[in-house]
This record gives sequence, structure tokens and C-alpha cells, in this order.
Amino acid sequence: MIGLFRQSATAQAGRAEAEIGRACDTIAAAYRFYTAGSNGATSGTADEALRSELTPVILTALHDRAGIEGGIWQAEAGSLAYAFPTYQGAGPKTDVPQAELPRIQAVNRAALSEDRQVAARYDAASQILLLTACPLPGPLPGLTGWAMTRVFTLAGRGYQQVMAGLAILFATVLAAAALLSRLTIKWSRHVVQIENTLQVPDIAELPRLQATGERELDRIVTALNEAGRRVVEVRQRADQLAGQVATGERLAAIGRIAAGVAHEIRNPIAAMRLRAENAVAGDPERKRQALVMILEQIERLDGLLRRLLSVTEREQPNPRCVALAPFLDACIASNADFAASKEIIFERAGDDGHAYFDPVQMQGALDNLVRNAIQAAPERSRIVVAARHEAETLVISVHDQGAGPPPEIREHLFEPFVTGRADGTGLGLSIVQEVAAAHGGCARLAAVPYGTRFEIILPWRRS
Repeated sequence: MIGLFRQSATAQAGRAEAEIGRACDTIAAAYRFYTAGSNGATSGTADEALRSELTPVILTALHDRAGIEGGIWQAEAGSLAYAFPTYQGAGPKTDVPQAELPRIQAVNRAALSEDRQVAARYDAASQILLLTACPLPGPLPGLTGWAMTRVFTLAGRGYQQVMAGLAILFATVLAAAALLSRLTIKWSRHVVQIENTLQVPDIAELPRLQATGERELDRIVTALNEAGRRVVEVRQRADQLAGQVATGERLAAIGRIAAGVAHEIRNPIAAMRLRAENAVAGDPERKRQALVMILEQIERLDGLLRRLLSVTEREQPNPRCVALAPFLDACIASNADFAASKEIIFERAGDDGHAYFDPVQMQGALDNLVRNAIQAAPERSRIVVAARHEAETLVISVHDQGAGPPPEIREHLFEPFVTGRADGTGLGLSIVQEVAAAHGGCARLAAVPYGTRFEIILPWRRS
């Protein structure tokens, strides 16, 4: 605000400087009018009569210019005339102000020596003094006219009002700051207390917060207490639901296992019973055939048990350097008879290099994929068994021309006992996933334009 006041004073000084410049021109015009109509002295001196005649000239020139004083100056004689028409509202003043006399003399000498209008500005703590002088051609030599005014800056009623307003504003700000500081300190103390209370290891043990006495803060405390109560209730309910879900999942898993095992065991038992009943009344050859069939079914049941154990008791892999081409050929050869029954042709593709994995576990996993492909592939079709190196992974894939698993079970293919075949156990793909995970990889059903392709993806490790 003081800065704005100073800017306002500076603007007033600019206007006042222009005004006294015009006042000086008015004095010069009035003096020319005076000298044109009189036979005044033409010598270099000025008598008392001339001085008395020049004072009305100044009064006439400045009568309508409030706050401006001026006069006529001669280099040799000094002030010839002076007037302040509106001096403090008490009528004209005709005594030259002694305090500014040196400055008046200096500006008049400058105007006389430069033969042009000269302006001077003197800044003080409370006011700005502005002076202007201009040469006066005429019968008397060395005459100049001058005008003077003052612009008050940091004094007067306006400034006092500004300072009083600033003092009131400053006091108000201090009072507000003190009140705000008190409230901030008080609230900070309450907030720290709430923070310390809430620092518990378990949200279920959230303690009840005590009221602080501050209305707005107590609303937050009440909301936190209510939220803590709801959290405890929700957690208790979630624990109950989680227990129920876990129990349901366990029962469902047991049901799936029981159903799968019962299905797999019932068929061999039924076949053995039928053969045994026929062999009782048959000849020795029929008994021998029945025993062979019973042994085959026992082997089948034993295989089922081994597969169940392989799901629940996975051994750690023993990786070593494996040549990919012979490994794939061995897998194809072990399933050639099964494929021949449907006249399916095998094709090996991909890299012929070496990789690093457990060949025994990987052989079992790949056998599961190949057997599934043979069962799903149409007769006289082609199955491609491939291995390829992609970036930092080894991809072993089995691609058949079958329709693939039903869409409704694709998201759960690798879970135990999930199968799309009526005669399947749903254990093969879960074993594949377990073997891949034990090697740090995964198994997936790849998206292909035609047919079905299962992939085992393993981290690439050089031998």
C-alpha cells in the first residue's frame, strides 16, 4: 500500500511538473502583454514602481492555478516580483519564501544561461519540490519567469490514514496468526495422539479413540471409531466366510478326487469280475486269458495310483544337458504303437541343439501331451512335436489337428481332475503343469489358426 501511495505521489509529481511548465509559459505571456502596452524602463535596473507593477502580472497569470507560486527574477537585482495567489486559502502571498531562495536563484540562472525553459526537482522525505524557469525577452535584460509547487508524498492526512489502516491490518494479522498458531498447536497435539493410538500391529485390534473436546476433530474421531467397529465386524464375517469357502473347496476337491478315482477303478474291477466269472466255468486257456487280462487291469490301476502320487508328491527335478532331437524322437517312438492304431503320422520340428532340464520328468510330461493329442486327433491326421528356442525360453510343443478342449473348461485345464473326455482322469495336464513349474516355467494352451497346440515353456539354460 505504501508502494501504491508512492506511485500515486510520483504520478502527481509528473502532472504538477507539467502544470508549472504551463504556468511559467503563462507568466511569460502575461509579461509580454505588459511590456507591449507600457513604456517601462529600458535600463538595466528596476525601481520600486516597476516591482509594484509586475506583482499584479504574476497574480493575473497564476490566479486560477491552485497550489502554484511564482515570480519574475533578474540576474542582477534578484526577485522583482513574487506572488502565491492561493496561499493556504488566506489570500495572495507576496513574500519570497526564504527557504527555497537558493533553489529559485539556481533554476533562474540555469534558464538565463541556457536561454530556454529549465525544470528542477528536489525530493525530500515528505514532499517533492518542483521548479521551472523560462527567459523573459523584453526591455529589461536578464529577466526570467519562474513557477514553483510542492507535491506531498509521505505526509498529510492521506498518508496518515494509510499508515493507520496498515497498523490496524498488521494488528489483525498478528491476532489471526496467534489464534491460528494456537489452534494449530492444539490440533497437532491431538492429531499426534490419534496417530500414536492408531499405530497398532493388527487393524482388528484398533482401539477406541478418546474425544478431544474439539467439535470438528471429534467428528473425525467418531467416524474413525465407527469405521474401526465396522472393520472388526467385516473381518470377523470375512474369516467366517473364508472358513466356509475353504471347507467347501476341500469337500469339492475330495469329491472330485473320489469321483475320478471311483470312475477309474470301477471299470477295471467290472472287467476283471466279468473275466473271472467266465473263467470259472471255462477251460484252462480261457482261465489263462482271464489272468492275463486281470494282470493288465491291475497294471492299469497301479498306473492310476502312480499318477495320483505324482500329483501330490512331486520330486525335485535333476536337470542336465539334453540333446533335443533324440529326446523328441524317443518320446515319439514310445507312443508310436498307440498312434498307429489311428494311422496318425508324427513329425518332429524345431531346433536340434541342446537344452538343460530333467529328461525323466520332462519325458513324462511330454508323454501326457502326446497321448492327449493322439486321443483328440482325427484318424489319418498329423501330430507335430517340436522344440524351439525363443529369446530366453525353451518352448516344447505338441500340435494336433483336433478341435481341442471344450471352451467351458479351458480356463481350468491344468487343474487336477478337469477333463473334457468321458474316459479321462483329468490328471495328465495337471502333471504337465507341475513339471513345468518345478523347472521354473509353465504350461499353456496356445492360440493357433487351426488345430490345438499345447506348449511347455521353460527358462533357457545353456549346458
